[in-house]
Amino acid sequence: MAFTVLIPARLASTRLPDKPLADLEGLPMIVRVARRAALSGAHTVVVAADDPSIVAACAAHGVAALLTSRDHPTGSDRLAEASHSLGLKGDDIVVNVQGDEPLIEPALVDACAATLAAHPDCVMSTAAHEIDRAAEFANPNVVKVVTDHRGVALAFSRAPIPFWRDAGGIPADPLPSPRPLRHIGLYAYRAGFLQQFPSLARSPIEAIEALEQLRVLWHGHRIAVHVTPHAPGPGVDTPEDLARVRAVLRERA
Repeated sequence: MAFTVLIPARLASTRLPDKPLADLEGLPMIVRVARRAALSGAHTVVVAADDPSIVAACAAHGVAALLTSRDHPTGSDRLAEASHSLGLKGDDIVVNVQGDEPLIEPALVDACAATLAAHPDCVMSTAAHEIDRAAEFANPNVVKVVTDHRGVALAFSRAPIPFWRDAGGIPADPLPSPRPLRHIGLYAYRAGFLQQFPSLARSPIEAIEALEQLRVLWHGHRIAVHVTPHAPGPGVDTPEDLARVRAVLRERA
């Protein structure tokens, strides 16, 4: 199965300035992410950057990158431009690996692409894992997803869903079965839909929850969900996250 990995990279970051270029044990973070993604089965890995400095950093380390507009409101918009520039179209599969996930598991990238290929009625796929702690289930920063019997998403929310009526909403630890699912921010798209996505009107529920994937469901499209048994490694949003990932890389080295 052929697929392309695109990695959106934006230089500006409120909590961590110049985040894609942050040093991770001698390499810019964006290079770490691209090299990790290249261990998957992707036939091509390309960084979609908003600044020439990111493109230059990638070029210095042999990573393919292209420059996109600075004005894109979301990573999906940036990837839509990149996929068009690369000549991708129709049912070509594009996996969006976030540029701040230097510990992403290559096998999870493969699984996300395979899940979309196995669901011809879906325009996207994503990933999730089981939640076993009540505090995580109640945390609005942890996005939850509910699926149907085929593993296709019914809903995403920051609220604790599904609601355990007989336990008052949130049971005590450990959470009982069937356990709720935490959404992982890894996506695969059909290139034709990805290029259409920026033209879709933003949905009311998307605006309320601040979850872009709800636009897809609101417009009647389907998202397949791969459930992995393992939680992903930490991403990088803050200086504290950066220190944590540096420690993991030193330990692995």
